[in-house]
Amino acid sequence: MSLGIFLAITYVLCVGHDLLFPAQAMHPGWERSLPGFSWLNWPSFILGLIESFAYAWYVALIFCPLFNFLAARTSRRSKA
Repeated sequence: MSLGIFLAITYVLCVGHDLLFPAQAMHPGWERSLPGFSWLNWPSFILGLIESFAYAWYVALIFCPLFNFLAARTSRRSKA
């Protein structure tokens, strides 16, 4: 949940940065990495927010079990 909130906040900050500093826009990167996102209207903004949160859950669902597995395996080796 914390990773999802972190990426959602990061997404909002990046969109805000693009609005404040259009010469240094990052939205082309968002358009490539978030399917269906286009610059900028409310439905697209909400879709990007949902996708950012979903990507974070995907990373957490893959990374956490993998980390726990490897950490348990490493701790068993160090005890033996």
